[in-house]
Amino acid sequence: MKKKILQGVFFAVALSANAQQTSFPTPKNEHNIFNHLDLSLTAGTTGIGLDLASPLGDYLQLRAGYSIMPRFEYRTTFEVQVGQDASSSKAKFSRLQGLLEGVTGKKVDEKVDMIGKPTYHNFKFLIDVFPFKNNKHWHFTAGFFWGPSKIATAYNPTEEMSSLLAVSIYNNLYEKAINRQPFVTFQMDGQSYVWTDDPEFLDVLEEKFTQLGRMGVRIGDYKDGTPYIIEPDENSMVKADVRVNAFKPYIGFGYGGRLIKGNDKYKVSFDVGAMFWGGTPSVIAHDGVDFAKDIENIPGKVGSYVRLVKAVKVFPVLEFRLTRTLF
Repeated sequence: MKKKILQGVFFAVALSANAQQTSFPTPKNEHNIFNHLDLSLTAGTTGIGLDLASPLGDYLQLRAGYSIMPRFEYRTTFEVQVGQDASSSKAKFSRLQGLLEGVTGKKVDEKVDMIGKPTYHNFKFLIDVFPFKNNKHWHFTAGFFWGPSKIATAYNPTEEMSSLLAVSIYNNLYEKAINRQPFVTFQMDGQSYVWTDDPEFLDVLEEKFTQLGRMGVRIGDYKDGTPYIIEPDENSMVKADVRVNAFKPYIGFGYGGRLIKGNDKYKVSFDVGAMFWGGTPSVIAHDGVDFAKDIENIPGKVGSYVRLVKAVKVFPVLEFRLTRTLF
């Protein structure tokens, strides 16, 4: 009797479980849309950053993230030039060095350093396409990067402020001299001068300053061969920014797979592509001149950087991704 009762109980439980399974089926995401989320750490030519990705079906994946380039610095040097003739500039500067030091109280250097550093960072919105049904390692990508248009900047460090302040003061004296404005007592070439409204005396000063010319930092030449000499701004600073479009389309491809054999939670992948930043980047100085489009024959490291910027109209993207599936 007990045996028949137990058999009856087991049979009832089995029927109940079967009925429950039939009446309440487990939900299933048949279209494979947003059914898991991946978090990736990225590193490459766009900087370091984070990505979030989720599937949009069996062949598509939505990926969004943010990347920033570390703020490393590089230095370059320019010479201060007096007048338009570079060959006579050193001799003229030597004559004026004592005057400038007497006015500012600081030793004035004929060379000025500038610091350049990248400043770019971007949000990205991408679609990965997995074209092969039985091979999910390869993918093609399209989308865009979006961020500030300024991607790099150059400026003079604090220790150069005294030299650039002296340049600004000299140019102020130059303006007063050629415009024949009475001013103050000063010394130049070992002689003392008193600025008066005497026409003959003003003639002498006008002639002297006209022969010397204005003072500034020699960058290169305009396309017509005229020297381009940048003068400090109202804050005695010399600055330039590299600018591109804020909206930058992207296309590329990549390959990825498991990081650990038999474990689908951790993956590694590589992406190669091109970011289109809207033609030749601009290198705009504080006076509005574009080094990349308006200036030629830029010497030294800055010339090399400007030539590189002009040549790279499409930014190459190489990126490494380390991914973990969150759910």
